Amino acid sequence: MQGYLTRDGMAPAEFLALGREEVAGYGVELVRDRAVDVVRNGDFVVELAGGRSVRARRLVVTTGLKDELPEVPGVAERFGRDVLHCPFCHGWEVRDEAFGVLATSAMSVHQALMVSQWSKDVTLFLHTVGEGELSDQDLRRLAAAGVKVVPGRVAALVVEDDRVTGVRLADGSVHGRSVVFVAPRAVPRTGLLERLGAELKETPVGAYPVVDPTGLTSVPGVWAAGNAIGFAEQVVHAASGGYRAASAIVGDLIMSDLDATLTD
Repeated sequence: MQGYLTRDGMAPAEFLALGREEVAGYGVELVRDRAVDVVRNGDFVVELAGGRSVRARRLVVTTGLKDELPEVPGVAERFGRDVLHCPFCHGWEVRDEAFGVLATSAMSVHQALMVSQWSKDVTLFLHTVGEGELSDQDLRRLAAAGVKVVPGRVAALVVEDDRVTGVRLADGSVHGRSVVFVAPRAVPRTGLLERLGAELKETPVGAYPVVDPTGLTSVPGVWAAGNAIGFAEQVVHAASGGYRAASAIVGDLIMSDLDATLTD
């Protein structure tokens, strides 16, 4: 929730609870279930895991994405606490602590450089990245930023008293760290969109639907918002995207109904 004006740092569960209460006040039915399939039969028919189906004239897909984390003991267990991924989401909250950056690709150099604005004590653990994969420019930038580079595979995070205290390498050495940044592999949840035939575009971080400025996909009547359309969508962006999609849908329905009266 960092970066959401007036809600900065709010617990996501609290934000959801308030949002659901507010939405229900407008007569909206909230269904707690999982959409497993969608077909178009005039209207859209969404099949739910509980056996129910829901019909709709228009559809907004906000299925988000899944974070696949490096398989290092301690990473998944501490993710979102003292294992983090985004300098903009978490940097201020952990400023001036001892950072570790777990490298899983050459892009991890970029991550280390980005988080170095929040701490002067940053160590890049190369993990699955070979020293030879770093360019001369990478090495010069890391040195200029004061980032220490440690080769060798990471075996596990050291966790004591419910907090990260270090990074253990395969050779047994331990480097004291209190915060570890990782770069999850983002896997877009595009299953429903693909079933509807939505056009996808390949990006460096996965395949996402092609959308116009309102979130309209290549499928008439289907919009998408939030992390369903891109990797870097924060909560504030998702809220904005939902608003734009809703406005467009209202206009689309009004014009559709008017046009239907003209042809009758």
